[in-house]
Amino acid sequence: MFSISLDSVKEGKVVKVLDIYGGWGIRQRLSCLGIHPGDLITVKKSGIIHGPILISIHGNHIALGRGIARKILVEEVE
Repeated sequence: MFSISLDSVKEGKVVKVLDIYGGWGIRQRLSCLGIHPGDLITVKKSGIIHGPILISIHGNHIALGRGIARKILVEEVE
């Protein structure tokens, strides 16, 4: 498998978080939302170009902006 950023994952796919790129602030913010390396994320809604990405993680629905989603490195789970 190969890794991609979360903003390029299609709707309905389940992915595993591999790494989070960015400084302490972005890691802390995502940690507070429950997003950590090793977690499984389901992409619920993803617009083609603009708008936030709606994900499901640990039973919660979270909307992430594309800039933040671009910093989350994931791989698809079969």
